[in-house]
Amino acid sequence: MGSDMQGAGNQPDRQIRVWDMPTRLFHWTLVVLVVLLYATGEYGLLDMRWHFWLGYAVLALIIFRVLWGIFGSQTSRFGDFVRGPFAVAAYVRSLFSTNKQASIGHNPLGGWSVLALLMCVLVQAVTGLFATDEIDTDGPLVARVSTYTVKLMTRVHHWNENVLLALVGVHIVAVLLYLLLKHENLIMPMISGRKRLPKLQHLRFVSVWHALTLLALAVAGVALLLWFAG
Repeated sequence: MGSDMQGAGNQPDRQIRVWDMPTRLFHWTLVVLVVLLYATGEYGLLDMRWHFWLGYAVLALIIFRVLWGIFGSQTSRFGDFVRGPFAVAAYVRSLFSTNKQASIGHNPLGGWSVLALLMCVLVQAVTGLFATDEIDTDGPLVARVSTYTVKLMTRVHHWNENVLLALVGVHIVAVLLYLLLKHENLIMPMISGRKRLPKLQHLRFVSVWHALTLLALAVAGVALLLWFAG
């Protein structure tokens, strides 16, 4: 998610802070919630009431991440890591050459994978609000829309689950390939926040209090939605 670094010369690598705490907490919290949602929905790990509450939490997290992608720290902003098709093509070509194109945060290809995952999780959370199992479990907004809309949202909710599983699988495989073939560990920086890079620029980080304010707005938005659902 960030600016490409080329021509770094022979500068020694340093441990540089690239990910802030809110971004890392969002990432790993979302991982846990998605796993619990899948286990609850498919295997009955918990009561379905938990499935809904976990879904509300995911929706709040996604809203937060969208806000953080606009107002957050430099490497977390969409404008910093969402690149155009030419930048993505150039990065893909560099993967098969000796002229490696390193990135401070997400690389141009990874940036689009982040957007795809966020969009897919958002679709899953929103459609769940209108979905039904046609037995005894209805989403909180089922009564607010037509029968046709409920059926459509239910179908999309089930279909999108498979899309999300595929995207998660691709994401995991990509991370493993980077580690095994490129010797680039993408997991540890998302845990520690630091990455070994030439120190080419000063990154701008936003305070945790700023993140908490945005999170509070996201939670309030979901709470207002549930209040509207009655």
